Amino acid sequence: MANDKTSMQLISRGILSENPIFKLALSMCPAVGISTTVINGLMLGVAVLFVQVFSSVTISLFKNKIHPRIRIPTYTLTIATWVTVIDLALAAYLPDAYARMGIFVKLIVAFAIITMRLEMFACKESVNDSFWDGLGMGLGFMVGMVVIGFVRELLGSGAIFGYDVLGFKPLLFFILPSAGFFVVGLMMAFFNWIELAYKRTKGKI
Repeated sequence: MANDKTSMQLISRGILSENPIFKLALSMCPAVGISTTVINGLMLGVAVLFVQVFSSVTISLFKNKIHPRIRIPTYTLTIATWVTVIDLALAAYLPDAYARMGIFVKLIVAFAIITMRLEMFACKESVNDSFWDGLGMGLGFMVGMVVIGFVRELLGSGAIFGYDVLGFKPLLFFILPSAGFFVVGLMMAFFNWIELAYKRTKGKI
């Protein structure tokens, strides 16, 4: 069972060293397609966080009862169940946000990051560790989506959370889908630079 230090390590790993978007380059479709504003990135990030945590806990809880030959279909069914829950909840309580995210909520079923963590971690580790790992990876995805949304909304429309902060639209290019790849590339370079600088301070390189 994870102690406090291990729990924090699992969380920080998902946010920094194994960030799903900036380090592992997984689930790039929503990162590019939906992250045109901070609120869009935040809402989809929260949805993925919910599905990741509950899917990881569910698989870890029943891992000894899952036959190896059907583990991938089991992962898909588990993810689909929790996606349905968040899909119905958003449609009922946050219809405006749900309308903006559209099909991307349903596509969470196919997000590589969730299936990968179930296969690489949840099916082998304890429920407690799987919870923290799912929380870390979910937070990492959410942070990535919010950062991308922040950059694109600010530079594309001069606004944050829909409020005009610059008084003009600097670069409309950042609203376009192609700008998503550009921003992700810059953030990948930034994360790699941070990691390199950290290793240098620790004398690891």
